[in-house]
Amino acid sequence: MTEMTSQSPSVPTEEQYAVQYDRLDNEPLSVAVVDAVATFCNDDVTELEPLHYTINADALERLFEPRADGLRSGGSVTFEYNDCLVTVGADGEILVETA
Repeated sequence: MTEMTSQSPSVPTEEQYAVQYDRLDNEPLSVAVVDAVATFCNDDVTELEPLHYTINADALERLFEPRADGLRSGGSVTFEYNDCLVTVGADGEILVETA
């Protein structure tokens, strides 16, 4: 994906869903993750368990936030959330797959 908006979604399939997160936007990464999982699962965000039950949301935010020397250029973190496998990449991609 080339466009960098808060969320530039792909079309969800039964197997995976990818969305591009703009790391310079004011929306927290944790909110974008929950939104992506809710979209993939066809659920309302209020039906999901809080993300912090699965992963330290503050640590996730700090891992990918802009740094004094720029944006992190590599790396990713993968975790299970709401029966999904979620991968957040340093490039801003949030990938949700069936666990």
